[in-house]
Amino acid sequence: MRKGIQAVLITAILIAFYYFGFDYFGNTAGTVVSVFSTLTVISISVMIFMENRRPSATMAWILLLALIPIVGLIFYLLFGQNYFKRRKYDKKAQRDILAYESEVLQRGTPDLSAFRQEHQQLLILSQRLARTTISFSSDTKVLTNGEETFSALIPELQKARHHIHMEYYIYRADEIGTQIQQILIQKAREGVSVRFMVDAVGSLQLSSSFLNEMREAGVQVAEFGSPRTIFFTSRVNYRNHRKIVVIDGSVGFMGGLNIGDEYLSRNKTYGFWRDTHMLVRGEAVRTLQVIFMQDWEYVKGENLTEQEYYSPDLLENKNGAVQIIPSGPDNERRALKNIFFSMITSARKSVWLATPYFIPDDDILTALRVAALSGLDVKILFPAKPDKWLPFLASHSYFTTLLDAGVRIYEYEKGFLHSKLLIVDGEIATIGTANMDMRSFHLNFEVNALLVQTESVQQMVLDFERDLQSARMIDQDKFMNKRIFVRVLESGARLMSPLL
Repeated sequence: MRKGIQAVLITAILIAFYYFGFDYFGNTAGTVVSVFSTLTVISISVMIFMENRRPSATMAWILLLALIPIVGLIFYLLFGQNYFKRRKYDKKAQRDILAYESEVLQRGTPDLSAFRQEHQQLLILSQRLARTTISFSSDTKVLTNGEETFSALIPELQKARHHIHMEYYIYRADEIGTQIQQILIQKAREGVSVRFMVDAVGSLQLSSSFLNEMREAGVQVAEFGSPRTIFFTSRVNYRNHRKIVVIDGSVGFMGGLNIGDEYLSRNKTYGFWRDTHMLVRGEAVRTLQVIFMQDWEYVKGENLTEQEYYSPDLLENKNGAVQIIPSGPDNERRALKNIFFSMITSARKSVWLATPYFIPDDDILTALRVAALSGLDVKILFPAKPDKWLPFLASHSYFTTLLDAGVRIYEYEKGFLHSKLLIVDGEIATIGTANMDMRSFHLNFEVNALLVQTESVQQMVLDFERDLQSARMIDQDKFMNKRIFVRVLESGARLMSPLL
C-alpha cells in the first residue's frame, strides 16, 4: 500500500479516535489528546523510519511530531511524504536519463588528457552523476550583479529570431519584470516561439492578468506546480529553483538572479544586491536547452524534438571545460551535493565558498573542516543580514565547529549576498542556482555550471577577493560569547535544518 494512502488512513483513524474515544477513556480531554498524540507519533514515526531517510531528517521529523503532534502531522502531510516524489518524478527521471544519455552518445567520450589527474577524476565523476556532457567548444562570461546581467539579457532577447525559452523561480511584475514581459510579447507577435515557465510558489504573487496578457499575445505560459493544488499536497516541498534562458539555441543565461527590481538593488529593504549570473555561448547551451525541454515536457506534456532547437554554434575554444549540471528530486545521485563534496576533498590549496544560506549535511561539513585542519585556505562568504530569519539562524549554528577548525568566515556588509559560488584552488568552480543547503541538495530542481580552468574562473576569483573587501571576518571569541538567548535560537533553528 502506498505510504500516502497509509498516511491518510492513519489520519482518519486518529481523528475518529479523537472524536469517539471519549466513550472509552472518559470525558477527560487531556487523556484523549494524550492518547491521540502518542498514536500519531508512533504511527507516523514508524512510516518515516521505514523510509530510510537521512538520520538527521528522520530525527527532526520525529522530534517535531513528539513536541507538537497535531501541527507535526499537518506538516508531514504537506512537506514530509516521499511517495509523491517517487511516484511523480520517477517518470521524469526516466525521460531525463534517456535525453541526457542520448546527448552523451552523440558527442562521444571526451578527451581529458590535457587536464591534471584530479581534474580528470572530477570531470568523469560529474559526467556520471549528472549524465550531461563536458564541452570544450563553449564560451562563458561571468555577469556580476543585476546591472551586468540585465544589460546582457535584454539585447539578446531583442535579437531573438526563432525562439526564446525562459524558466525562473521568482518572476515579479515590477519595472524590470514588465519590461521583459513586453519584449516577450513583442517577440511572440513577430512570430518568435516564446515559452515562459515560472515556479508556482516562487512566483505566487504574479497575477493572472499579467500571465493572461502574455498568453493573449501568443506566449506559451507554464507554471511548475499548480497553484490550485500545491498547498494541499506534498508537492509544495519540491520547487523548481532553476533560472534558465535559452535564445535561438545559441546563447543561454543561468545563475543566481531571478527577475525582479530587488536584483537591480532597487529594494530599500535589501539595499545593494550582490549576485552572480553567467552568459553561455556554444555547445553547452545545448545542455541548458535539454534541461528546459525536459522541464517543459513535465509541466505541459509537450515533447519538443525539432532539430532547430538543438543547433548551437560550436566555438573553437580550448580554454578549459564547461559542464552544465542539473540536479533535483528526480536524480537520486544527488549530483550537485556530491560534486561539491568531491571538489572540496580534492582541493590542494584553497576552498572559497559564497552562499546566502549555509545548512550543510554531515558530509559537506566534515569536508570543509578537514580541508581547514589540513592547512588549506578555507573561506566562507555569507550575508551579514538575512532575508529569511530561520535559515539565517540555522546557518550560524554550523559556524562554531568550522571556526574551531580554522575556517575563516566573512559577513558581507555592503548589502545582501545572494551569489552561489564554490571555487577550488583558483582553477575549478561552480556557479548556478544551488545554495549550500539541504533544500538544494535534496528537494529543489537546480542547475549549476562546472568550470575547469576557464577564464570565467579567474573572473570569479577576482570578484570573490573584491567582495571580501566589503566583508568583516567573524571573530571567533566574540562569536562564541554571544548572548545565550541568541545561541538558543540558533540551536533551535538547527534542529529544524534538515527540514528547511
